[in-house]
Amino acid sequence: MGKNFFSTRWGIILVGAVIGILAAVLQKLGNPGNMGICVACFERDIAGAIGLHRAGVVQYMRPEIIGFVLGSLVAAYSFKEFKPRCGSAPIVRFVLGIFAMIGALVFLGCPWRAVLRLAGGDWNAIVGLLGLASGIYMGVLFLKNGYNLGRSQSTNTAAGWILPLIMVGFLVLMLIFPQADGENKTGVLFYSLKGPGAMHAPILISIVIGLGIGFIAQRSRFCTMGALRDLILFGQTHLLSGFLALVFFALIANLILGQFHPGFVGQPVAHTAHVWNFLGMALAGLAFALAGGCPGRQLFLAGEGDTDAAIFVMGMIVGAGFAHNFGLASSPKGVGPHGIAAVVVGFAVCLFIGFAMKKKISA
Repeated sequence: MGKNFFSTRWGIILVGAVIGILAAVLQKLGNPGNMGICVACFERDIAGAIGLHRAGVVQYMRPEIIGFVLGSLVAAYSFKEFKPRCGSAPIVRFVLGIFAMIGALVFLGCPWRAVLRLAGGDWNAIVGLLGLASGIYMGVLFLKNGYNLGRSQSTNTAAGWILPLIMVGFLVLMLIFPQADGENKTGVLFYSLKGPGAMHAPILISIVIGLGIGFIAQRSRFCTMGALRDLILFGQTHLLSGFLALVFFALIANLILGQFHPGFVGQPVAHTAHVWNFLGMALAGLAFALAGGCPGRQLFLAGEGDTDAAIFVMGMIVGAGFAHNFGLASSPKGVGPHGIAAVVVGFAVCLFIGFAMKKKISA
């Protein structure tokens, strides 16, 4: 088999460029402002669509997330990289997913949305990205000091199919119960009538773009958290080149499409509480580093059979339910009523996990 172009430097730059451009296009076609793609926000919307929370403005079965997993699945099978595997400490991964989501929703975005917000002119994203880097740096310190959740081992093929099958189930539900005009619930699914959840590109375009990104991201190992981790830990810039390409090409696309609006105030689905923008993303970055990947990467790993990543994804979806049911998530008005407490608790839990989960050397 020939060399995998997407794993080369130019390959991952191309992947970052494609994601940046398509994210801007999805925004132009109807997705929320500076949210052409946001893994955390879209998983939050899915949690709302299936009733895990009842925040009426963020409920929609996002086809992009489904596409990410299934596109990665197709790529993995096409190139004989579907390797069902599991590691250890599943409850730890689940809890890390919960607090990664809570931190992201205090900031209002995952690492992907942070860079897309920056590319759209939202300067609040600079604070969030500094927080993300700080959280990842904390995670790297734990990695250097022996933090480890255990080695992956092969498992039954059926286990690797569980999350992709859940995504197929979500797709089937969306097709069976499409949104009816003026109705916030069709069958078993909830739909937003206003707010970010009511803003979406056409379903077919969203699923096709999701499948395409899932395919090329699986081939390239694209990961925003990994880009900063590798830079800090090893001084490597391979993944970082894809990360920077995403920002640059999203910026160019936004300028062309008239979607670049610089400033701090009045940005779409954003707030200016800078301390909590920083700390929310720092918490998310720490959780991503301890779990081994950003939320996008976790979806792509799950598509190639990694059940540890699947558990993290499910933790994020459940975490979105907690965030909105308990007043933890932020809004354009500011941090939620219990968001600050949740960030403090999240740091305590993640620091406990970081200190406690040290690799044990066999006798």
